[in-house]
Amino acid sequence: MKIIVFGAGAWGTALAAAAATRHEVTLWARDGAQAQGLDAARENRRYLPGVALPAQLLVRSDPGITALAAGYDLAIVATPMAGLRGLLAQLCDHPGPVAWLCKGFEAPVSGADGLLGHEIKTQVAPQLKGGVLSGPSFALEVARGQPTALVAASEDAAVRDALVAAFHHGNLRIYANDDLVGVEVGGAVKNVLAIATGLCDGLHLGLNARAALITRGLAEMTRLGVALGARAETFMGLSGLGDLVLTATGDLSRNRQVGLLLAQGQSLEQAVASLGHVAEGVYCARTVVNRARHLGLDMPISQAVVALLDGKLKPTEAVAELMGRGPAAETA
Repeated sequence: MKIIVFGAGAWGTALAAAAATRHEVTLWARDGAQAQGLDAARENRRYLPGVALPAQLLVRSDPGITALAAGYDLAIVATPMAGLRGLLAQLCDHPGPVAWLCKGFEAPVSGADGLLGHEIKTQVAPQLKGGVLSGPSFALEVARGQPTALVAASEDAAVRDALVAAFHHGNLRIYANDDLVGVEVGGAVKNVLAIATGLCDGLHLGLNARAALITRGLAEMTRLGVALGARAETFMGLSGLGDLVLTATGDLSRNRQVGLLLAQGQSLEQAVASLGHVAEGVYCARTVVNRARHLGLDMPISQAVVALLDGKLKPTEAVAELMGRGPAAETA
């Protein structure tokens, strides 16, 4: 199989390297100088320092994305959410499967709600055979060959099959799922909840508080997903509970780090700047809350995160507001 990965950040590089041991894989970098540096050093020193790239992995930076992709069986978009629309528009006529790796909601445009990846595809590339590869995964661990399980989600069986064929090997397991909506909602909302959990741990509220927050956060995630058309059982799988637990508790999580830094008294600007990478939860939290509000849903943890990010609540005030809520049935 011939695979091209558009985006040479940590996650794109890790997956390209993992697949290159069995397939003909090209890693595309937007910046020509970056591509030359990757090829010369055989290492992504910015995002995955110390991890050697396979000798057979090709690195390119050709500007003609549409023509370049035509020679490949599978195209992977490994940009942040902000870059997904542009790439899908350029790949709209690609005859083969196209899958994206980003997790989150697109930033709102002209007052409209931000969109999930499959909703963007419907707008700019409706004929495209599209899907998402998601689940609990830190790029560094995948690049090192450590055991990881992911989920390939699409309504199109050909996309799911292509992703399994491309990446299911050795310590990387790929499970198929046709609930694209559920997988994408899980991947987006868990980032917001990870900020909350980082705040909880940064304030030293204890393991009881962390367990409660993750569990109630999962309920919020499921509530939104079902309202958007997902199946409830999807959120008990890899892209729901699995990704939430990893991102909320693993210190490689950028979203968790944001919460930890806010708990230490840093401003949002300071916290984001210190990371040096995108923390999608910061950018999609407001969209999560807005879409829930328009659906008539209550998402108190996500709402508290937005108030914190907007500077309307201090960390201790956000906790007090959540703990001060009235009693309710657990399944409500």
